Amino acid sequence: MNAPVPGADARLPWLSRLFGVRPHEAPAVAAGLVMFFLLFTGYFMLRPVRETMGVAGGVHNLQWLFTGTFLATLAVLPLFGWIASKVPRRRIVPWVFGFVVASLLGFGAGLVLQPDNVWAGRAFYIWVSVINFLLISLAWSVLADVFASAEAKRLFALIAAGASAGGLTGPILATWLVQPLGHGGLMLLSSLFIGASAVAALWLHRWRDRHPFVGGESATQRQRPLGGNPFAGATAVFRSRYLLGIALFVVLLATVTTFLYFEQARMVAELFPDRTRQTQVFGLIDTVVQTLAILTQLFITGRIAQRLGVGALLVGVPLVMAFGFLWLALAPVFAVFVVVMVARRAGEYAFVRPGREMLYTVMPAEDKYKAKNFIDTVVYRGGDALSAWVKRGLDLLGEHPALAMIIGAGVALAWAGTGFALGRAQRRRESASM
Repeated sequence: MNAPVPGADARLPWLSRLFGVRPHEAPAVAAGLVMFFLLFTGYFMLRPVRETMGVAGGVHNLQWLFTGTFLATLAVLPLFGWIASKVPRRRIVPWVFGFVVASLLGFGAGLVLQPDNVWAGRAFYIWVSVINFLLISLAWSVLADVFASAEAKRLFALIAAGASAGGLTGPILATWLVQPLGHGGLMLLSSLFIGASAVAALWLHRWRDRHPFVGGESATQRQRPLGGNPFAGATAVFRSRYLLGIALFVVLLATVTTFLYFEQARMVAELFPDRTRQTQVFGLIDTVVQTLAILTQLFITGRIAQRLGVGALLVGVPLVMAFGFLWLALAPVFAVFVVVMVARRAGEYAFVRPGREMLYTVMPAEDKYKAKNFIDTVVYRGGDALSAWVKRGLDLLGEHPALAMIIGAGVALAWAGTGFALGRAQRRRESASM
């Protein structure tokens, strides 16, 4: 762990009491908050636009968009693997984020010129779905690389509050600005936020260089490329039971998310036919979700992680979702759906995502980038694509509309069991490294 700064706790005792932040960690926490705030503000300005484009392409075609997203993710993975192998770790974020910003500027210009082009909208939907997990996974990789496991339990939830704050700001901006700027204008503005977040990621690496922890890598080691080949992340997953467990957890998470996502698209398309109104509804849901998430992250998540361990963060939300699916099977109305969807997404941001990222803090540096990215992109999107076709097949069984919800409840219970097992495995690895 970092050596304490004499007298620092006496100067700023409220940091430790309220948030568990030691004074010498405060600059890094601030940089992490800024990184996530800017990234999620930019992304969540795009999210309502993406959902609108998906509905515009036809709810009955969503499974094709999910399949296209999976295939596009497979195409992008070797490029990311090459960058991660050849570029020093601190330079991976600028390379990847810079490429994404350039692509968003291109999409924004295209939609300004042709705002009603359905195929451009579908291409945008697929691309945003790819870069969503790519950028967020990479930002979390930086945190898993920079912070030790014990630091992560205290700080990850607090830093994740920056993501929720950005997730709150982004949809508000999208709701207010979609009419004056249009969808293309929102894309141009979001690219500025995403580009700025890369600067904060660079600063985090520099902070770790100045504050090494016992057992951590030196600044010289951290400046070297990871090496290996572009497909090392995939092979690492299949060689490790621990990583395979994380992959299974992600597949079950993706299945629960996809089942609820299809219901959201269907209900919104039926109740709100106007595209601008759809964007505003999606933005409002995002606002409620992020408000709940940020309050939980600030005052609850870190305390649960320190006292009960990572497993507690990974089990609670799946159990709530099992109950939520059964509720939807009995009362399939929009009001009930909104409650379940908000609980799922707020719980994921506040508990599941920080807990999932803590699992990687006990892994080698190469796995924190390559294996993690493979799981967060290819495995997740593969789970999306498979569950999308399953959900579509269940929807065709019109005489059994509750069947998908009952199956979803079973998936959620399996998700909870996997989370419990991963929590125990993480605790054993952490103890062995001490």
